[in-house]
Amino acid sequence: MNARRLLVIPALAALLTGCGIRATEVPTDFGAAPSRVPCSLTEQDLTTQSSHGVPVQVFLLCGSSLVTVDRSVRVPDGTADAKRRVIVAQGLLDQLAETPSASEKEAGYTTYVRGGMSVSGPRPKDPEDTLRLSTAPDRLTSYALAQIVCTFSDSAAAEGDGSVILGGPGSAPLRRYECTDDVRSRPGSSEPPSSEVTAG
Repeated sequence: MNARRLLVIPALAALLTGCGIRATEVPTDFGAAPSRVPCSLTEQDLTTQSSHGVPVQVFLLCGSSLVTVDRSVRVPDGTADAKRRVIVAQGLLDQLAETPSASEKEAGYTTYVRGGMSVSGPRPKDPEDTLRLSTAPDRLTSYALAQIVCTFSDSAAAEGDGSVILGGPGSAPLRRYECTDDVRSRPGSSEPPSSEVTAG
């Protein structure tokens, strides 16, 4: 009986040892690496998007936040400042409405600004830095409004203080909108804070 037990013990030990798995010896295959890091563009992509005209930046949606991408706007030499602001604003609006390039789509970029919108300068009693959209700001989606406000307020179309005065085609009061960190990080749930502007 003792001899049998002596034979069983080594056999059992060998069996238990054979069940063990050594992590260093087991290859793991999680598939190919992603072809592009989300919300990032290559140097070639950036050069292609901003190769003609005055370099500018616009805010597109990527993931759940607003991210800047390089673009360009054509402005004729010698354009007066007041007219230049409107030309830049229209160029920015057009760029926002453009369908993102194939590489931008692949990286996760999208836009909620629709084409066909125009922008004009101030009316006689408006503050001089007013921009009036052909679609009233309160008729835009929260994403589109955030894109426009952040793009305009960070450009030559505004005064450069992180805000922009916007109005629509009607007689509704003008409002000064701000592009805050919350708006950039959560454009769908945080609309740009604004305050009413009294016409002169």
